[in-house]
Amino acid sequence: MKMSRSLVALPIVLTVACSGGTSNSSSNGSSATAPCAKAIAAGFNHTCALTTAGGVRCWGDNSSGQLGDGTSANSRSAASDTDVLTGVSAVAAGYLYTCAVMTTGGVRCWGDNYSGQLGDGTTTNNSTPPSTDVLAGAQALALAGGSEYTCALMTAGGVRCWGDNYNSALGDGTTNSRFAPPDTDVLTGVQAIATGDSHACALMTTGGVRCWGVNSSGQLGDGTGTYSEPTPPSSDVLAGVRAIAAGGSHTCALMIAGGVRCWGYNGWGQLGDGTTTNRSTPPDTDVLTDVQAIAASKGHTCALTTTGGVRCWGQNDNGELGDGTTNDRFAPPIADVLTGAQAIAAGGIHTCALMTTGGVQCWGYDYGTLGGGNVGARVPTTPTPVTGICQ
Repeated sequence: MKMSRSLVALPIVLTVACSGGTSNSSSNGSSATAPCAKAIAAGFNHTCALTTAGGVRCWGDNSSGQLGDGTSANSRSAASDTDVLTGVSAVAAGYLYTCAVMTTGGVRCWGDNYSGQLGDGTTTNNSTPPSTDVLAGAQALALAGGSEYTCALMTAGGVRCWGDNYNSALGDGTTNSRFAPPDTDVLTGVQAIATGDSHACALMTTGGVRCWGVNSSGQLGDGTGTYSEPTPPSSDVLAGVRAIAAGGSHTCALMIAGGVRCWGYNGWGQLGDGTTTNRSTPPDTDVLTDVQAIAASKGHTCALTTTGGVRCWGQNDNGELGDGTTNDRFAPPIADVLTGAQAIAAGGIHTCALMTTGGVQCWGYDYGTLGGGNVGARVPTTPTPVTGICQ
């Protein structure tokens, strides 16, 4: 079953202290300057960086053209002389595809399009970013990519989703897939969005959380045994929240006070409560405090602490927790696996951190997603700098 990488849909983009990057030798012998990153996104097997100049560069698995370079060849490094797209303000990665918000508010997606998740009205894969926007005439602020569906947060606070809808993840009350973005919002009054494998969540401007789609493991947080909810609910399942993240079948919230609370599937301990028991409602207590950002994936969850440290828990078969082992962890660790980070992204079986220097470090199973040149090797299990991004 396809599992997605999900992000907090309204990422914090900080001004990066960067001296201009490091020099790398290109294939023609010339000297290229490695760009600094200001945001990152992690798909199942690929990773993308948004550079400080507004360009997009991706590396890792490229079987569906998700790297945007016009080929289907995997890339073992972020090193490149050119961006695949420029004029970008935000980037998001789904299972086997990538999307960008342009500085004009338009949306462009590339890669796998089996269920219409690229939003171009077709189901044809595209190995390069298109030259025209979807959501024509509308203004997008942020995006979140699921397994085979995409959701956009509009500048006016509305949510619009397209792609696979077999499990009602689009929130339009149907199970009909949609190959292009709708003209109307399924929910308004939203400040951030997050997408899991087959469920989506919205953070309301009031600080409440509302989720829809598949609920088989309690990931919607409404305490019911309903398999799925086809429309966003009219009431919140949790209040006092400042950020959200959705994993494959679990959901996490970052509370205003800096605590982390998770619910849904817990087979690998990704809820962080010390058990492997599923939870259908948000807990009353935090599993970790002093946190400034969160990320969730198929089987693991990560937190960025207020001091710039990274801590992850849950599934660790491929070293995605970054602690040097492959042992699952049922609760957040007490020590950081990395310091000096400003943002985090959780991929399917890897994790990446954006450093305050503008560099990127990654760990977990390496399909090239780590940018270090090793493909198909379960290394590294500790954070390692990505080549081709300034350090």
